[in-house]
Amino acid sequence: MSFRHQYVIGDLQGCYAAFQALLEVIDFDASQDKLWFAGDLVARGEDSLSTLRMVKSLCEQGAAATVLGNHDLNLIAVWRGAAKLKKKDKTAPIFAAPDCDELLEWLRHQPILSYPDTRSVLVHAGIPPHWQIDEAEGYARELERQLQSSLPQLDRMLPHLYRKQADVWHKDMHGFARIRAIANYFTRMRLCRADGLLEFSFSASLTDEMPTDFAPWFSWQVPRARKILFGHWAALEAKIDLPHARALDGGCVWGNHLLAYRLGDSQVFTSSTSCEAAEA
Repeated sequence: MSFRHQYVIGDLQGCYAAFQALLEVIDFDASQDKLWFAGDLVARGEDSLSTLRMVKSLCEQGAAATVLGNHDLNLIAVWRGAAKLKKKDKTAPIFAAPDCDELLEWLRHQPILSYPDTRSVLVHAGIPPHWQIDEAEGYARELERQLQSSLPQLDRMLPHLYRKQADVWHKDMHGFARIRAIANYFTRMRLCRADGLLEFSFSASLTDEMPTDFAPWFSWQVPRARKILFGHWAALEAKIDLPHARALDGGCVWGNHLLAYRLGDSQVFTSSTSCEAAEA
């Protein structure tokens, strides 16, 4: 199917009102257009339940697609009892909703990596410099198989995703350590070394001092066949636009705005309002 326009939208974070405002700005028509979401559909916005329901509905209509972010994985982990609900996350209404299981079953079957068009690849946090895109796709499928496995296997895997110490990646890694490393790259990465070792404590802007030997993952330039579209790093305010990488998290939940990046002409549209639950 050909579409009038396709847009990639940064982290929604449950900012439902801002999401509605952005759809008005781009004059979205579900019968003609398609939306691609960079993950983190839920968390600190004012209405994660309505946001999740709407994204699911649009995806089932064929008018949208999403990849999973760290807050989405955390939501799945809380649902399965592998993690506790964080105080800052406003996702409790999802677990009280009558369609909770339906929503979370749908969510865990969404991809980690997608191709919005022939020139781009969409992931939540990025692709590390030591992975080529075809390798990254293979690793994404490994994680997806775990997330989409039987509930007993999912319950065994989820507790292993949470560990503050970074794993040193090598292709011969196996078991849950391998799955954890893959999840960390795709959903938590900001800084890394040239060899791909991750640093988890830094989440500030590029003007702040960074740990020695670490740099933003996109600053380690390697040849890329596709442009990497990503969210996750709100402090960038979506100002990174390089030949090989484009940031899309505008930091709506922090008082800024949602962004929609139009594929085809790379034009960026912003919501007319910030998140109703924006943090000071």
